[in-house]
Amino acid sequence: MFLKVTDADGLWSKIKNHVGVKVEHPVSPATRDLRARINDPGVKKSVSVCPYCAVGCSTLVYHREGRIIDIEGNPDSPINAGTLCPKGSAIYGMVVSPQRWAKVKYRRPYSEDWEELSLEEAMDMIAQRVKKTRDENWEDENEEGKKLSRSMAVASVGGATIDNEENYLITKLLHSLQFVRITNQARI
Repeated sequence: MFLKVTDADGLWSKIKNHVGVKVEHPVSPATRDLRARINDPGVKKSVSVCPYCAVGCSTLVYHREGRIIDIEGNPDSPINAGTLCPKGSAIYGMVVSPQRWAKVKYRRPYSEDWEELSLEEAMDMIAQRVKKTRDENWEDENEEGKKLSRSMAVASVGGATIDNEENYLITKLLHSLQFVRITNQARI
């Protein structure tokens, strides 16, 4: 009844025009045609794991021609069912950030400046230092004459950002370099 009475003076028509009730298409054609870039041709999807805590949330990484275009939670994961915490949701930004260092940086002892090294040069430096430390601290046997065949000069400290697979690889590396040796009797 109110609408009939008010429409007699044209009040309802004025209100409808003012609040936009009569607008046929409030969304522009350009907006209506927008699609997620993960649906573009040539985009591939890979399943990965969030690099932060040890929960192991599954992610979907969308990429094309070697470039990551989006990262989101994996809805098929029994761990996170497609959800990601704030840090996990920021993985894409971490990967594509222009502030992210993409080259090896090295600061020589007593230097105030960082220099860029090739990955090969940095890996060679690390390997030489590991070998030198192992050789300088090698223990063939203990005071009682028990065979040790080890070096205790290097250790690995883990953290919440290391998942089971990385811990396994670190352990295998340290064992293969004989920094820690496990015998049949006990851990030495």
